[in-house]
Amino acid sequence: MNIILVGKHHGKSRVLALNGKLAVGLGGLALGLLVAAGWGGYQAAVSQAEAAEPTPSELVEHWQSKLSDQKQELAQVREDAQQQIDALTLRLGEMQGRLLRLDALGQRFVESGLVASEEFDFSEPPAVGGPESSSLKDSYSIPALTDMIDRLDNQLSDREQQLRLLDKLASRKKIEDERYVEGRPITWGWLSSNYGYRTDPFNGKRAWHDGVDLAGKEGSDIIAVAAGVVTWAGDRYGYGNLVEIDHGDGLTTRYGHCKEVEVKVGDVVQKGQVIGLMGSTGRSTGPHVHFEVRKNGRSTDPRKYIARADH
Repeated sequence: MNIILVGKHHGKSRVLALNGKLAVGLGGLALGLLVAAGWGGYQAAVSQAEAAEPTPSELVEHWQSKLSDQKQELAQVREDAQQQIDALTLRLGEMQGRLLRLDALGQRFVESGLVASEEFDFSEPPAVGGPESSSLKDSYSIPALTDMIDRLDNQLSDREQQLRLLDKLASRKKIEDERYVEGRPITWGWLSSNYGYRTDPFNGKRAWHDGVDLAGKEGSDIIAVAAGVVTWAGDRYGYGNLVEIDHGDGLTTRYGHCKEVEVKVGDVVQKGQVIGLMGSTGRSTGPHVHFEVRKNGRSTDPRKYIARADH
């Protein structure tokens, strides 16, 4: 084999003759260079790959960072859940207070007779029951529980409004019943003199009598026939010891000849309250109570008010 070498100057060339041994040597050299270049590339690739892999310390830091983020997220979830629980607890506390007020109103209705006590016991929870369901579901979630509390809150508001109205009506009815003039001003005794013209027991002449006389045992109770305010309590000409009560709407009652007076001016008395003791003070022939009912300052027959109690 011949290799022709051309020079740079004057176009001269040289011929290099290669024998078999030299050709084999050059081929081996070229092959060795190729193998060395390939091995060097492989080592460079391996080194680059090893450099790209994280070290154990880097892995630990990475997962610690991830764990820290998850802990913060968990803490936020717990805080949000606690805030929701606190809000629900506060609402439940408010609703419990409202239920206590409703129970108090219900108890007032029982005490006033508007509701039968044997039907409702507001000191005990309502009785409930039933067979166990075979299709039990999961516990309430916070949104579902919130919706249920909202519905219960609306129901409570509606019941409170209704009960307040009933309470006003009941209170008004009770006041009207208390102020309603009816019955006799004594617990025991008999009618000894009627309303109207009669024979005067002292001079025998025909005279007008503004009330009725109810005789009984000296010292027995004299009671108010209706609730009102005491406007007179003491001695008055002709009446002896007198109690006068204003019941409103221009209606007053008088109780004369008391042995003792048990109230004073300005007192608020209830129906049936003892206001004095039967006696014979003033212009009187014996123990009795002179009972008058006056409408707008004019006397009226007390017997129709006494008869109300029989209806």
